Amino acid sequence: MTSRTSPHQHLTGTSDTSGTSGTPGTSVSRRGLLRTAGGLTAALAVGALVPALTGGTAAAAPAAFTHPGMLHAHGELNRAKVRVAAGDQPWLAGWNRLTANPHSAAGWTPRPTATVVRGGTGENYGTLYNDIHAAYQNALRWKIAGTTAHGDTARDILNAWSATLTTVTGNADRFLAAGIYGYQFANAAELMRGYSGFDLDRFKRMMLNVFYPLNNQFLTGHNDACVTNYWANWDLCTMNSILAIGILCDDAAKYDQAVTYFKSGAGNGSLARAVPFVYGAQGLAQWQESGRDQGHTMMGMGQLGAFCEMAWSQGDDLYGYDDNRFMKAAQYVARYNLGQDVPFTTYTWGTGQNCAQQSHTVISAAGRGQVRPVWDVLHHHYARRRGLPVPYITAMAESVRPEGGGGDYGANSGGFDQLGFGTLLYAK
Repeated sequence: MTSRTSPHQHLTGTSDTSGTSGTPGTSVSRRGLLRTAGGLTAALAVGALVPALTGGTAAAAPAAFTHPGMLHAHGELNRAKVRVAAGDQPWLAGWNRLTANPHSAAGWTPRPTATVVRGGTGENYGTLYNDIHAAYQNALRWKIAGTTAHGDTARDILNAWSATLTTVTGNADRFLAAGIYGYQFANAAELMRGYSGFDLDRFKRMMLNVFYPLNNQFLTGHNDACVTNYWANWDLCTMNSILAIGILCDDAAKYDQAVTYFKSGAGNGSLARAVPFVYGAQGLAQWQESGRDQGHTMMGMGQLGAFCEMAWSQGDDLYGYDDNRFMKAAQYVARYNLGQDVPFTTYTWGTGQNCAQQSHTVISAAGRGQVRPVWDVLHHHYARRRGLPVPYITAMAESVRPEGGGGDYGANSGGFDQLGFGTLLYAK
């Protein structure tokens, strides 16, 4: 582990019933909990202990990054390995979903290119996301089953791209590519850290020189548009990439850039803007894209869920930030997509370069009930780790289980927005 020079703080936020004022909430430090209660023994009891903690501001995270420490920490990987070997359900069903996916086949041949284009003329980004998901899925098969052929395949895909890719470009969609594929690429590399023949240093250079500049450009300038012009998912995928690059490269400044934006950023990826209205009496909260459509709304559950899980692996409880604001939004989205009614408050935002005002006055039914592999990680955290009642999240997770991954939800880019396989990694 590498020392960090800019430790981030676990801060206490506020929440409310109207979205405008409120009462203090609590954010829990996972590392602080384990450190206080005594290491491994405490880790086994974390689900029971966390709900009992109340009040105060948690200590800063330790000055070192944990590896593996993104979507999958050692505990999740080891549990999947043990449970699959024992033939236990639902892990085995999740494993079978993984091994049936063509992207997880050993011997997948990468097709790296120097320039990736998303948006506009000459689009070729499908090659990149297919190879990323093949690398990730093969890395999972190596981590869980120990098969060298899959480890070699994942390594070779990552090495081929880091030796070739120099540019991600296109119209404004280039920022989506840099965000979504940046954090997914980093997660695949994190799984392969230390693998024989994997050129981690060269891969880090690719992430720092190709992906991060676009991530930073978008988060600080929003493509020269009004800061609220872009939907929450644009910020969130960008934040995910910066956070993942920070972890991969042991770069505290980048990690803290992403976490600070989550807490206080001006754009729609910051928590207060992604979840603009809280209905405290109902335990629900409205998502920023709810008036747009449900496909992108559920994509938001996946993007913010990934962000919170990566931070959790490094000791930060952003899941619980601002009195569980994200949990209430996930409950809201799940409830509506299960066919039940939810409240809706008119949502107004600024668009274009001049922040021209637009409004949503009703929730959108477009894409209602769409299946995306984003729910098991949320159920695992809130219902299992924290022991909180989240009936709508639980029902959604059960309806999607066992979760697949890239290639299981359509051949276009939307089917690759999430890495997936949450049942395999997060069942408990």
